Amino acid sequence: MAKPFFRLQKFLRRTQFLLFFLTAAYLMTGSLLLLQRARVGLPPGPRAPGPLQALPVAAVALGVGLLDSRALHDPRVSPELLLGVDVLRGPLARPRPGPRWLRSRNSELRQLRRRWFHHFKGDPQGPPALGPEAPRPAASSQGTYMGCFSDDGQERTLKGAVFFDLRKMTVSHCQNACAERSYVYAGLEAGAECYCGNRLPAMSMGPEECNHECKGEKSSVCGGVGRLSVYRVEQLQPGSRKRRTVTYRGCFRLLENVTHAFPDSLVQANVTVETCSGFCSQKEFPLAILRGWECYCAYPTPQFNLRDAVDSSLCGQESEAQRLAEYCEVYQTPVQDTRCTDRRFLPTKSKVFVALSSFPGAGNTWARHLIEHATGFYTGSYYFDGTLYNKGFKGEKDHWRSRRTICVKTHESGRREIEMFDSAILLIRNPYRSLVAEFNRKCAGHLGYAADRNWKSKEWPDFVNSYASWWSSHVLDWLKYGKRLLVVHYEQLRRSLVPTLREMVAFLNVSVSEERLLCVENNKEGSFRRRGRRPHNLEPFTPAMKDLINGYIRTVDRALRDHNWAGLPREYVPR
Repeated sequence: MAKPFFRLQKFLRRTQFLLFFLTAAYLMTGSLLLLQRARVGLPPGPRAPGPLQALPVAAVALGVGLLDSRALHDPRVSPELLLGVDVLRGPLARPRPGPRWLRSRNSELRQLRRRWFHHFKGDPQGPPALGPEAPRPAASSQGTYMGCFSDDGQERTLKGAVFFDLRKMTVSHCQNACAERSYVYAGLEAGAECYCGNRLPAMSMGPEECNHECKGEKSSVCGGVGRLSVYRVEQLQPGSRKRRTVTYRGCFRLLENVTHAFPDSLVQANVTVETCSGFCSQKEFPLAILRGWECYCAYPTPQFNLRDAVDSSLCGQESEAQRLAEYCEVYQTPVQDTRCTDRRFLPTKSKVFVALSSFPGAGNTWARHLIEHATGFYTGSYYFDGTLYNKGFKGEKDHWRSRRTICVKTHESGRREIEMFDSAILLIRNPYRSLVAEFNRKCAGHLGYAADRNWKSKEWPDFVNSYASWWSSHVLDWLKYGKRLLVVHYEQLRRSLVPTLREMVAFLNVSVSEERLLCVENNKEGSFRRRGRRPHNLEPFTPAMKDLINGYIRTVDRALRDHNWAGLPREYVPR
């Protein structure tokens, strides 16, 4: 009798706990729904919904524990749904062991994977629809509102610089970005996207079609779906960076038939570099070419590729060659080469899942910039980095297993993570440079430099001791478990960009014209090159650090040769 009674008692206890748990979940879900209904009853207007209002019921259930944690890494679950988990749990919630893609042996990777959630927290899916009161052009902007234009054709209306900001996009923010690059027009689309250009189509759309407000500037018009709110940029806003200037590229021999070789020209007495550059910038040409009183605008081409510069003295005003008009001075204008700026997602899901794998600080972001502009397709990422998304990497927000991107950035090196991919481009960089670059990013972001106090603290030697072994194990694991690899050295990509990039594009099974590759070469720096004065730091590596790193270099060099790859470049080891 005692045994059945004990079983009954145990069953009742479990039932009581289950009923209590379900009741609590039901009450919490009902409270959230009531809050949502209360917000719906508010007077209409351009008020953006809060984070709780935007959450679907499934996200609410997940927040209170009704959904299994495996749903977090199900590819069918959207990032917006996962975002609801962070909003509901809050900072005081007890941490749970998440799915494998959110876990890592390295805290830095965990931080990278979650950074996207913090950048986009509170942002509902898609731009907010506006209420009855239509937004108006921003009165505080210094530019002139030009109207609403279509942007849903085969080519972009404004082909210049592109960046996004899902939280803080304003009209002034976009105007400054375009003005710094010497563009005439700044166009805002879907509330959060900014495009720059120097030419507009003849026909505009009705003002009611630009019906989305700016994410960071309520009641101001920021385009719509496939629609651009365009402003003419007249001057920089106070406190912004200076405009980019022209860059001297060198002295070159002119082609035989200049009128056919160069698309546009200007002949004017006493023409100056500023006049010629301004004329070509207005026409959206990246090159301004001066010969006496003649100004030509052009793109780099296989016949005029800027790799065969001659002695600058041949372009001197008093030289015989200049009088014979055989040579010309070439300047880089502030505008982009727009032949390779168009990018999109793959039209159909890729059958081959390709990784772009590297150790942190090895130039992965720069390689993504080159690949996107060469192929015309977005790259994805394992980590959802909002900073990269805002700088134009639109595939950053796409789920990394969607197969809508040409390749996926990853720093992972475990066997399970490697074997998920069908092939990979393995990008390797000198560990000395990689460690410095990653330490700078860790301390000061993508574009900054670590301060002297960071280098002199205990943080730097601890960083080297932990990350140097990771540099070695990353390469060794990909050589061991990777199914199909293309090994690319960062230094080789820097020295010989077009041939190396051509090899990478062929590995991705994409056909690219030579003109597009030259366009990439002309825009090779991208948006993430560190600028400004480098801090004074003669030698951050101690002899003990060098001995440690050199040992890892020899191990990786031997492994590459064992797998029939060329060894590491000689400059990897300090001499």
